[in-house]
Amino acid sequence: MKTLTILRYQWKDLLRGKWIVGYGLIYLLISDAMIRFGNAGPKAMLSISNIMLLLIPLVGMIYGALYLYQSREFTELLLAQPIDRPSLFWGLFGGLAIPLALAFTVGTALPMIYSGMIVTANLQSILLILLLGIALTLLFTGLGFWFGLRFFEDRVKGLGFALVSWLFLAVLYDGLVLLAVFAFGDYPIEKPMLALALANPIDLARITVLLEFDISALMGYTGAVFNRFFGSMMGISVALSCLMLWLGIPLWRCQRQFEKKDF
Repeated sequence: MKTLTILRYQWKDLLRGKWIVGYGLIYLLISDAMIRFGNAGPKAMLSISNIMLLLIPLVGMIYGALYLYQSREFTELLLAQPIDRPSLFWGLFGGLAIPLALAFTVGTALPMIYSGMIVTANLQSILLILLLGIALTLLFTGLGFWFGLRFFEDRVKGLGFALVSWLFLAVLYDGLVLLAVFAFGDYPIEKPMLALALANPIDLARITVLLEFDISALMGYTGAVFNRFFGSMMGISVALSCLMLWLGIPLWRCQRQFEKKDF
C-alpha cells in the first residue's frame, strides 16, 4: 500500500510537468511518419525499432539519474516517515519507469491502430517490438537510477557517466566489435563474439528484432553468430532471457544500494 501511495503521487507530479506527454507524442509522430512512408509493413516496424533502440536507452538513463537528484528532498522527507526503504525504492522507480513505458507503448501503438497496421501486419512482430521497448525502458531507467545513486553527491558526474554509457552501448560498441573481428579474424572467435553480443542489451534487442524479421543482411557479425548458434526462434528466446537478466541484476543491485545509502 505504501508503494502504491508513492506511485500515485509520483504519477500526478509527472503529469503536471507535461514532459511525459511530450515524450509519448514524439513516439506517436515518429511511428505515424514511419508507417506512412513504410506503407505499414516490415520496413516501418524496422524503422520504429531502430529509433527505439537509440532513444529509449538515452531517455531512460538520463531521466533515471536526473529523477533521483530532483527528488532528493522528497526522498529524505519520506525516509523520516515510517516507510521501509524497499517500498520507497520501488515507488520511486515505478513512478518514473511505468509512465515512460506507457508513453512509449501508447505513442507507438496508436498509429498502428488507426492506420490499420495492427490488422494487416504480423501481430507477433508488433507485440515483440512493444515488449522490447517496455523491457528496455525498465532496464535503462534502472541503470540510470544505479548511476544516480552511485554518484549521488555529484550530479554532473552521474549524468555524464549515464551519457557516456549510452554513447558506448548504442554507438561505439558495434564499431569496437567490428574492429575485433578484423583484428582476430584468423582465429576461432565465434564464441567470444557471442559473449560480446550478450554483454550489450541494445545489441541483444537489435538482434532479436532482426531474427524476428529474418533479415540476415542486416544482422552484422554478432547477429549472424547468434543465428548460427541458436537459430531464429531459439535465438529470440535466448536474447529475451538475457534481457530479463539485464533487467533484474541492475535493479537488484540498485535496491541494495538504496537500502544502504546514507541520505
